[in-house]
Amino acid sequence: MQSLKENDILTKTTRYNLIRNERLIYIDVHETKAGKLAGKFVAVPNLVNIVARQEFQGTGETEEMALENCLQKIKEFEIEDLFPKKE
Repeated sequence: MQSLKENDILTKTTRYNLIRNERLIYIDVHETKAGKLAGKFVAVPNLVNIVARQEFQGTGETEEMALENCLQKIKEFEIEDLFPKKE
């Protein structure tokens, strides 16, 4: 895309809501439109302004694959364990 700067990344995002133990987190699946991410699709658990640690983010060649990869990574963890700890 000619209107972007050289290192810009542009994504199209689909948002999912995951309710676990009566708590809500979002999982945003980013489809790369321009630039480079870890994969064509990247699923990122978040609390709007706090993004989950990278080891809990999923990647894949499709939206469904990235979401499934992410869900597998977070399956055994509580929501608070997904995010960086305050020091």
